[in-house]
Amino acid sequence: MFSQRVSGRALSRRGLLRRSFATSVRRQADFTHAVIGGGVVGLAIARQLQGREGASTVLIERHGSVGTETSSRNSEVIHAGLYYGPDSSKTHLCIRGKSMLYEICAKHSIPHRNTGKWIVAQDDTQLKALEEIHEFSKQVGVPTRFLTKEEAKRREPDVRAEAGTLESSTTGIVDSHALMQYLEGDFEHHGGICAFKSPVVHISPINSGRGGWEITIRTEDGEEATITAETLVNSAGLAAIPLSNMILPKERHRKPFYAKGTYYSYPISHPKPSTLVYPAPVPGHGGLGTHLTLDMAGRIRFGPDVEWTDSPSDYAPNPKNLSAALDDIQSYLPGIDRDAVGLDYVGIRPKLGKASATSGGKGFVDFWIEKEEGFEGFVNLLGIESPGLTSCLAIAEKVEGLMYR
Repeated sequence: MFSQRVSGRALSRRGLLRRSFATSVRRQADFTHAVIGGGVVGLAIARQLQGREGASTVLIERHGSVGTETSSRNSEVIHAGLYYGPDSSKTHLCIRGKSMLYEICAKHSIPHRNTGKWIVAQDDTQLKALEEIHEFSKQVGVPTRFLTKEEAKRREPDVRAEAGTLESSTTGIVDSHALMQYLEGDFEHHGGICAFKSPVVHISPINSGRGGWEITIRTEDGEEATITAETLVNSAGLAAIPLSNMILPKERHRKPFYAKGTYYSYPISHPKPSTLVYPAPVPGHGGLGTHLTLDMAGRIRFGPDVEWTDSPSDYAPNPKNLSAALDDIQSYLPGIDRDAVGLDYVGIRPKLGKASATSGGKGFVDFWIEKEEGFEGFVNLLGIESPGLTSCLAIAEKVEGLMYR
């Protein structure tokens, strides 16, 4: 086995990519697996599949490095699995993935911290939402507990929770860049190939996938080149629905939705809680509220807000929601210096609709991780937003199971 990090142009020059090919026999394909999308989920899947005996896997990424979109533009939270309903893939994969993520981070010295999280209520309506989360957590085996006002005040005197505080002890944070660096390195160490700067322009199933898959990319020179693979995984994040629509018949096409979220920085040292703080969830909201998270250096950031956009590359921070975000933040962190909160960065989440982020809200939509009917060797991943980072290793496990069960 060998390790390669190449561009599409370099692969073409090495003869691994061809303009055309003369066979439809799967055993003569260039690769066993082609995974499209080099975010944290695509990396985890490619690594998982490359671990199979005799496998050859190529990870195809349109940018020049891994994880430049949703995977690196988020809160970097290891979620507990509290919001997504008892029967959803999001719940099961989040809980399983959380355990796997803590284990791999500890084993390979990937920076992370089990910070815990507080969900805070300011009135009786919000307290009811916390009580529902607490009851749900019992059903799925995720530890939560209500703090007394005295304990909450002693531990985090700057945090306001007029009606109640629910603590999630298994929530944490992870350095997403270090995690992706590890996954990429381990994938390559075991012989996987990363093909960067290789946007996919066409995908053709050979005999409905029974003969494998043709994947055509555009190289840096603007030329097109084609590889073949026995199996195909669409884990392209923000581009996943357009790629899915290349493959599936028109009646199975979907419309992509993009939830833009602006994050806010807070460079001064007070107030500075040591735990993550989330407001009580609002049913029907596209996110989990303007929450307080920490990075591995202990810096505070707030966000994201939710703004629907038609462009998956609309990364300009929008100041229009700053005043409302400050009001939300000040409801649970009253001592904040409003003038010190500034625009930071933007993340965009791939959505399957303008739906609630929590199972109690209208139109909640689960992850779509399916072996598509009528197409052999094709696993399609759509709407992989939060808790995708937490779930990445469990998603990889599931994809392998779908491919080979």
